[in-house]
Order: sequence, then structure tokens, then C-alpha cells
Amino acid sequence: MTFPIMQIKLKRLKMTLKNPFTTSFGTMQEKEFFITEAIDDSGNRGFGESVAFPAPWYTEETVETNNHIMKDFLIKLLQENDIRHPEDVRKIFQPVKRNSMAKAALEGAIWDLYAKRKNITLSEALGGTTAQIDAGISIGIQPSMNDLLQKISHHVNQGYKRIKMKIKPGWDYEMLREVRSHFPDTPIMADANSAYTLEDIDQLKKLDELDLMMIEQPLAHDDIVDHAKLQASIRTPICLDESIHSAEDAQKAIELESCRIINVKIGRVGGITEAKLIHGLCRENNIDIWCGGMLETGVGRAHNIALSTLPQFTLPGDTAGSPLYWKKDIVKPEVTVNNGIITVPDKPGIGYEIDDAALEAFTVNEEVFDM
Repeated sequence: MTFPIMQIKLKRLKMTLKNPFTTSFGTMQEKEFFITEAIDDSGNRGFGESVAFPAPWYTEETVETNNHIMKDFLIKLLQENDIRHPEDVRKIFQPVKRNSMAKAALEGAIWDLYAKRKNITLSEALGGTTAQIDAGISIGIQPSMNDLLQKISHHVNQGYKRIKMKIKPGWDYEMLREVRSHFPDTPIMADANSAYTLEDIDQLKKLDELDLMMIEQPLAHDDIVDHAKLQASIRTPICLDESIHSAEDAQKAIELESCRIINVKIGRVGGITEAKLIHGLCRENNIDIWCGGMLETGVGRAHNIALSTLPQFTLPGDTAGSPLYWKKDIVKPEVTVNNGIITVPDKPGIGYEIDDAALEAFTVNEEVFDM
């Protein structure tokens, strides 16, 4: 039996973050992105979210390339092929190379629609095994050490299970040592966003004394070879992020011993189906994984929550509460964290209702495609 998708909508949104978010690449205050909507013959609505940024600093994808690829290629492939299950979308999209975030945005809407048609939660549709997940928090580069310590203290007091901080050359060891002295028992990780090379190995070795959970993507965004050399030289576990775009990438990284942990981002790997394949591979090889965030609204956060209920997601993810990022989210109720825990919603699909008034208020353009 085929999957009767009648329409796909691409809604382009523009929303302002509560606070600027700074990494080694720059600062973001306003976010532009797409909400995708898949509608079936019974009026059920499934939702996905694109996570590409306006500029290609994280991967090669951008808001504009997502728009082009979805409109001119991916939606046409969906129109031309029968879908029996959301997992079919991965194969349907294979003729289009890379463009993972564009693919994930559409596949996510189809997964949500599938779960709603089955009257089950997205977590159940994926094979999730837990009703609660641990939440961590990601903190951008702050103007001063005092600002950073205050932010960490606030989030620790809220019960977040792990603190992630952005680092770059000149804002790494000394900063982390100061943080560790104030928070000796807090799980801490450092995210480098590819800011280092092997020439910095002595500086990175110094991080071993700080008992970090991990250092995330210290070297080049597309590397697994130098990361293997670095991991062999330091005790701190390396977590790969930007280097992992597929289960094949994960397999190679595991075989080379390039990392001990993998960050799975649905957008970066091309969708939930590919994320599930990576999960299975890591489970077989005893590699810890966690779900990374991309400053999503409640739609993207809901997908992350559902994925994080799979058993090998053993470490707290970046799925913090909506109120930390947005004055008003586009889902209701908003995603909330209580003492570092998110309760997985028990309603069908992503489990959160779309706030249509808010969705329309933030929409700057909409296109509708009949299937």
C-alpha cells in the first residue's frame, strides 16, 4: 500500500533568537529556515524543519541551497515515486548527492505524517525505548569569563545534565581550567567546530587534565584520518560531528578509531532513516552517541527528542528547552526541561501541536506542491 501524500508545503520562516549565539565561525542573532509540511488524503499534517544556516560555515548547505534542492529536485522525486514507508525516502533521494539538510527536512515531515497516520508517537515509530531523555545545554562563546561562569551556574542550577562550551585557539585551555575549578563535578565538553590542526596537538593534550566528557570535532570538518592520530595521542574522548554524514562515514571512523563518541544530527546525516542506521552501527560497536542541536524550533526539537529515545543515545543531547532560544516557539506546548529531563510527548507524531498563528506570523514565503 502506497503512502498517499497529497500536498507538500515549503514555508520559509524568519525568527530572532533571544540571545546571539557565537561560535569560532561567527555570531548569529536571526535565523531563516524552512518548515516543511506533508499532507495526506485524510488531512493529516506532518512537519519537518530545515537546519541549514544562511552561510555555509557549518556545512556547504545554506538556506538558499535547501530551497533550490527541495523545489527543483527532491519534491519532483517524491512526485515520481511511490512511498510505502518513510524509510523509502532515503533510497528515492539517492540520485541527489549530499544536500543532507534538504533531504532531512522533507523526510522528517513524512516520518511525522506516517506516525500520525498510524496513531503512534514518532518515538514508537522509530523503535524508541524510553519515556524520558537527559538534556544538555550548549553555550556559545561569551564576552567575558564572568559572563560564561554566570551562564554555566544558571544552567547547572536548572539541572542540565551536561554543559557544552565552544572553544577556539586562544579561548580553550585557560578558559576550561577556570570553568573546571568552579564546577569540579559538572560533566563538561568542549566543541571546537574544526578550529584546530595537528600542529595544535600539544595544546589539545593539555585538556586531558580537565576530565572532559569529550572534545567535539577539533580538527578539519571532513577529516577522519588526523582525528585518529589525535585520538591515539590524547586521553580525552574525541567526538566526531561534521565528519559524519552517513553510516558509511561512521563505519570508517570506527574502523580507524578516529573517535570514541559520535554526535548524530538528523539534518547533517540526511534524515532519520540514516540516523537510525548510524545508531545501529554504533550499538554494534559500543560507540556512545548523542543527538546534537542546530538551534531548531520546536518542530526540529521534537524530532531530536524522538530520535534520542533509541537505546544507544547514552549521553545527554543538545535538546534544551524552547524558551532558552525563542521568545515564542511555533509548537504548543513549548519544549520544556525539568531538572535536566525532557518527558517524551505521548501524542501521535512529533507529539506537539503546531501553533498555526505563530507559524504564519513568522512565515515570509510559502509554496505549495501538489503530489
